[in-house]
Amino acid sequence: MSNTVLCQYRVKRGSEAAFEALLKRHWPTLYRLGMVTDSPSRQYRGREQDNGEPVYFELFDWFDGGLERAHGDAQVMAIWEAMEALCEARGGKPAMEFPHVEAIHG
Repeated sequence: MSNTVLCQYRVKRGSEAAFEALLKRHWPTLYRLGMVTDSPSRQYRGREQDNGEPVYFELFDWFDGGLERAHGDAQVMAIWEAMEALCEARGGKPAMEFPHVEAIHG
């Protein structure tokens, strides 16, 4: 079983290159550690509609229990902490959000 997450990262202006370098390592690290499925993450870059600030999205599938294991892994936590340092809360929204979603099949 898997669990799909849609990550939203509100990146500080000027930190885009550093954030993208971390994002490039994020899914491969999770995959190497057996926490996510074989389906590679999909990553997107955009701008907030209200203020034009940079925002990134990442969509991937955790294996059941993968998220819990990630929280206890030093390699993953190092990436997450570095990512968080490059993000900021804006417009009453947190720096990062991680809603779990499911595909709608028509």
